[in-house]
Amino acid sequence: MHPATHATTHPDRAAYIMSGSGETVTYKQLDERSNQGAQLFRSLGLNTGDVIAILMDNSPRFFEIAWAAQRCGLYYACISSKLQAGEIDYIMKDCAAKLLITSAGVGPVIDELPALLPGVKLYMVGEARAPYESFEAARDKMPTTPVADESAGADMLYSSGTTGRPKGIKPALTGAPIDAPNPLAMMAQGLFGFRPDSVYLSPAPLYHAAPLRWCMSVQRLGGTVVVMEKFDPEDALRLIEKHKVDVGQFVPTHFVRMLKLPQEVRDRYDVSSMRSAVHAAAPCPIPVKEQMMSWWGPVIHEYYAGSEGNGFCYIGPEDWLAHKGSVGKGTTAEVKICDDEGEPLPPRSEGVVYFANGAPLTYHNAPDKIAENTNKHGWTTLGDVGWVDEEGFLYLTDRKSFMIISGGVNIYPQEIENLLVTHPRVADVAVVGAPDEEMGEKVVAVIQPADWADAGDDLRNELMAYCRANLSHIKSPRMLEFMQELPRHPTGKLYKRLIRDAYWGKEGSKIV
Repeated sequence: MHPATHATTHPDRAAYIMSGSGETVTYKQLDERSNQGAQLFRSLGLNTGDVIAILMDNSPRFFEIAWAAQRCGLYYACISSKLQAGEIDYIMKDCAAKLLITSAGVGPVIDELPALLPGVKLYMVGEARAPYESFEAARDKMPTTPVADESAGADMLYSSGTTGRPKGIKPALTGAPIDAPNPLAMMAQGLFGFRPDSVYLSPAPLYHAAPLRWCMSVQRLGGTVVVMEKFDPEDALRLIEKHKVDVGQFVPTHFVRMLKLPQEVRDRYDVSSMRSAVHAAAPCPIPVKEQMMSWWGPVIHEYYAGSEGNGFCYIGPEDWLAHKGSVGKGTTAEVKICDDEGEPLPPRSEGVVYFANGAPLTYHNAPDKIAENTNKHGWTTLGDVGWVDEEGFLYLTDRKSFMIISGGVNIYPQEIENLLVTHPRVADVAVVGAPDEEMGEKVVAVIQPADWADAGDDLRNELMAYCRANLSHIKSPRMLEFMQELPRHPTGKLYKRLIRDAYWGKEGSKIV
């Protein structure tokens, strides 16, 4: 399973289509260009196990570079295009990248990097400017044949850094052939129904783990990826109809934004081709998922996992309808719910979610991070809180670090956020704890209105009453404030710490 195989059997099939420009790259072109890229890397002295860095927006060259690194045994560290120069410099040095490929779409930060990265070979796709060299010009001088010592490389991705410096996840290279069976591609087929002729919609940044890995899994199988340069809810529906998209990966925020389109806009597009819509990144509010099922049919699949690969939970549409709110059962590891001492808890008891008997945590250069997230039994956690029912289905409550303790009562913001985001006048919401002299902490809801003109006392009173009618008194917000746009990453991750820190008088980090 590899694009090189499909270049022989289906050379003219589109490996990917850029939704904005319409640029289409066939499997033959992807194979030839990735071979040229691999030849270029070898000509620069890069050997198996070395690291290159990709710092790009959703460029049509992204996959060509990733596959070039994969087929010559390199690690490809994909860096968020939203980072500042110092943050990029930290990752570059941490992973010891010898080469950086970037694009003008990343913005002015790329002009700050050369001075920070002496000795690193610098390339730019598209129209290059000094001191960056043109990647395409250098690549096109290379032969289109494979390098003599092909072996499978791997991605090296970094955690998002919401609680400190990002940590690299560097899997061991196996020396396997480039087309060796790939567990994620097999999972895409077995669990999510991806097929060799699937058309897959990718609405998120390619540097993030899920979009990158699922897109490349589709290309391993021989399908076509439709890449959105930037997510727009109506455009996503248009693309589904235009390309007869049958599979795609989303986050709950995408669903919310599509559901909040006017009904006449939603009705304008035929989405009946969708067979499998996969979502992850955060628990999906039950009403949101119910509405998506009603609209698209029982095609919504969900998983819970992290870039770390230490565990994976899955739930299909039928099981979810019988266990609403669950993120599924463990597939690659056993789910354990533990107390603060690391001891397992019985069903329906809330605690920290651990994975047992799965892959170990392997943070690069961060033994303290591994120790912090491994308990005395050797089980590992991503830092989430939840519970399991008697059948072993996992229900996530929130991240432990965001728990609010008010008057000695533990309050998890996710439940409150799940309620408020369903209100028709709310576009986005974050619930945090703020200092309170009497209770220790109080619940604060920060609202991004669907229409900024609505921000004011009338909407505040309406939402406060909405919460009191649907939540217990202790969970209802004591304060409700408005923000024009919440600090949410393009992948859907909410940088809640930046909001919380403002109430505690701490200096917030930059949004990444």
